[in-house]
Amino acid sequence: QVQLVESGGGLVQTGGSLRLSCAASGLTFSRYAMGWFRQAPKKEREFVAAISRSGGEFVAGSVKGRFTISRDNAKNTVYLQMNSLKPEDTAVYFCAADLYGPGSIREHDYDNWGRGTQVTVSS
Repeated sequence: QVQLVESGGGLVQTGGSLRLSCAASGLTFSRYAMGWFRQAPKKEREFVAAISRSGGEFVAGSVKGRFTISRDNAKNTVYLQMNSLKPEDTAVYFCAADLYGPGSIREHDYDNWGRGTQVTVSS
């Protein structure tokens, strides 16, 4: 059974940094593209970043230059480094896995999802 567990969320001030981690189990991690999505209160879930099986990175325009996605196949983990955080980054952040996927920006392409971790940026 595939399991994705996010961690690293919390409360941070504007301009601060956080690193989210997503630990995957029950799958052959290297076969999956991985993505990060987020959902703010009363808003739809939106794409943040994705990384392909070969390490190609895709980042949403709203976080480009501030957020970086990476993966460690030896640890079955994907990371989201978030710098220069803003109040509008406040959301629940979800990790997702897409078997043999390219690293899609579309959430319906992802087969498996974590439960999310809360990120709150205070002004």
